[in-house]
Amino acid sequence: MAAGIDEVLVYCVNDGAVMSAWADFMKIAGSNITFLADTRSELTKALGLTLDHPGPMSVLGNTRCKRFAIFCDDGVIKHMEVSASDTDPAGDDDPSASCIDNMLAKIAALA
Repeated sequence: MAAGIDEVLVYCVNDGAVMSAWADFMKIAGSNITFLADTRSELTKALGLTLDHPGPMSVLGNTRCKRFAIFCDDGVIKHMEVSASDTDPAGDDDPSASCIDNMLAKIAALA
């Protein structure tokens, strides 16, 4: 909120019960963070962010969503970062592109 961000949406390809439990665990009640479920991967597919690489899939099973962050202003995507590479398709080794510090720097550069 101090950075001027109205709302942060966190979503995963998962069901609502899991996302609700994760939100409770993270104690986000009363904050500007909302956890959402993309149960059927509809948003993930529409954004072209399906994680279906054989490496992560061998561990995760079902398709998932790539690790990413989007900055929107009045419903328009202004900037998007994806933490993935050919050798790290899930972005586990270096998630920095989609982390808060990088995103705040990218948002500031848009001004």
